[in-house]
Amino acid sequence: MKDVMIITGVTHGIGYALANAFVDQYEVIGLDIEDDPHIKGMLFYQVDLGNTEELQRVFEDIKTRVGRAHVLINNGGIASLVKPIDELNVDTFKRVIDVNLVGTFTCAKYFLELNHDESYGRIVNMASTRASQNEPHWDAYGASKGGIVGLTHSLAISLSERPVTVNAISPGWIHTSEDSLREVDHRQHPSGRVGEPDDIVRAVSYLIDRNNDFVNGHNLVVDGGMTKKMIYEE
Repeated sequence: MKDVMIITGVTHGIGYALANAFVDQYEVIGLDIEDDPHIKGMLFYQVDLGNTEELQRVFEDIKTRVGRAHVLINNGGIASLVKPIDELNVDTFKRVIDVNLVGTFTCAKYFLELNHDESYGRIVNMASTRASQNEPHWDAYGASKGGIVGLTHSLAISLSERPVTVNAISPGWIHTSEDSLREVDHRQHPSGRVGEPDDIVRAVSYLIDRNNDFVNGHNLVVDGGMTKKMIYEE
């Protein structure tokens, strides 16, 4: 019998790559606000991560249909909101926090109920390098991702009496669109290239390994060394 993995945000980008990478190894359950991406072998739920009541109903159904869970990858969220603070209204800011941060907490809470009697559990929260360095007008996104890093640290301590690890991954520039890249885009990374979704797949594989229980409460930065580079204006 396969272990059960729940992944949020599976219709595009990193989440889509994760679901496809693990669907043969795990019984994958995908959650997303958009339409079913029809990944063969994946059980899909269409749900708004910012709606706690909807999420509770989904996890109740998962409990009825599957009964257990071993891995949770909190990948889903609002990632494209770029607004100057003068144009960013409070309700929009709250919406980003509700989806990205509260949604991460809610999924972790209900996942832990499914994982209660299992011999191990792994939670991986998708944060961002924008939690520690940013560009103008990403205030809501940066705040939500900073909260996810803090939540990861706290949950790892809170769950220390259980066989569950909680870690975060902070991707840097991961190329998930059809847009072409320039040579300068690659050169500005110490690793010599822009990241790909498979870079995150490999990081997740490391963190969720059943035998890897000594990496806990860690925020793994996967950015090709970009955040370690000192930049001066010419």
